[in-house]
Amino acid sequence: MVSAKGVNSMIKPLHKFVLIKKEEKENKTASGIVLSTEKDRVIYKEYSGTKVTVEDQDYIVIDEKDIIAKFE
Repeated sequence: MVSAKGVNSMIKPLHKFVLIKKEEKENKTASGIVLSTEKDRVIYKEYSGTKVTVEDQDYIVIDEKDIIAKFE
């Protein structure tokens, strides 16, 4: 999962909730180089959160305690 930082101007989770966007696929160049992003990648409990759609993009609002790992 990827933290949805760009949409934060439209949606501001309250209290200890976090807005995330499911990662569709890796960004790769035609030659196979993986492009890094500046977004946090996390793993969360499978059945956590509330689905939200904004401008045809799907997001999930979850309690921060449901985030179980972060990629370094």
